Amino acid sequence: MSWPPPSPRVRELIRRGAGIALDPPPGWLAELDAAVLAGEARQQIAADPVLAAGTRRTNRSNLLFWAASNIRAPGEPVPANDTGAPLAVARDLIRRGLDESALDAYRVGESVAVRMWTQIACTLTGDPEELRELLDVSLRSISAFVDDTVSAISARMRAERDELTRGTQAERRATVALLLEGAPITRQRAESRLGYRLQPAHTAAVLWSDSPAPDPRQLDRAADALTEAADQPRPLSVVAGTATRWLWVHGRPDADRLRAALDRLPDVRLAVGPTAPGPDGFRRSHLDALTTQQLLTRLRSPARLAFHHEVELVALLTADPDRAARFVTRTLGALETAPPELTGTVRAFLAEQCNATRAAARLFTHRNTLLRRLARADHLLPRPLAEHPLDVAAALEVLHWSGRP
Repeated sequence: MSWPPPSPRVRELIRRGAGIALDPPPGWLAELDAAVLAGEARQQIAADPVLAAGTRRTNRSNLLFWAASNIRAPGEPVPANDTGAPLAVARDLIRRGLDESALDAYRVGESVAVRMWTQIACTLTGDPEELRELLDVSLRSISAFVDDTVSAISARMRAERDELTRGTQAERRATVALLLEGAPITRQRAESRLGYRLQPAHTAAVLWSDSPAPDPRQLDRAADALTEAADQPRPLSVVAGTATRWLWVHGRPDADRLRAALDRLPDVRLAVGPTAPGPDGFRRSHLDALTTQQLLTRLRSPARLAFHHEVELVALLTADPDRAARFVTRTLGALETAPPELTGTVRAFLAEQCNATRAAARLFTHRNTLLRRLARADHLLPRPLAEHPLDVAAALEVLHWSGRP
């Protein structure tokens, strides 16, 4: 698409506006991200921490790309943005089994960006003719930029899909997909294609990195750590994205060994499903690992390792985040914002079935110190702890996995 070049005056206005767009208010970026990740059609993207983070990076990449181009050449056509961030998301979308329809997020982003740009434009001039020309040129530019970028990314997605349909990894992904869908594939045939036995008990895990530039070596080391923690041969591994691996190991990994290993891999996170036998256990453990990963994302938890059994109750409680937040506030009262030593003490006391001696040993503190903290916590609670220990325990678990001790 082309259009007549703007007048020198409007070129200067566009350049000034693009300078503002290069450093937008934080609220604008938050609104853009929320809009792009909202809606039923994009639910799978929003629930996946790697895809969601990549989408947010793409939003910023597109905004800065268009703005920088209009500082260099105000009002001239902007080439498609097929740089690193959009291409990484495109590859991951294909590896998750999504198609080009996921690119409708660009159209949602365009509508938000147009509204924000119009607000900027209205601050640049009070002359109706200048404003008309500025908006005519710049809105054409935004529309053409999004069209060209979507076309370029769509072409790269098709190329990525062609590549993924060839070779051993493609066969492995296809077989895993059949097992996860419960399709009628025999156990013997699936084992032959995967090189992995399905009859023993499995533990599934989702391994990922939130880093904008993930180090594949750290992901590989974390996969090795999971295998070693389970005292098993190498795991079944499927590349689910540039920063995501789906893993299965036989047996149950040791949590302490796994946690110690992850301490040496700061960019890696791991969600672990329950241990269960057979093809059905293979599927259920993976789905529960995904639920665990999605919970950490939904709560914006800083936890880098979580087992499904640790968070299953929290996942149920926080399916509606607003109701969960109200439950926590109503149950804990002033304890919700108390120092970590108080919330941690109550949590440990309840985990030890209200046994003060065991709780003190767990916290490496004196029993009298623990009792004093419990008395302070009881004073902050709306109702005495003894009257509703299960509610308090549940609320504290939500608080803990939300990033509060």
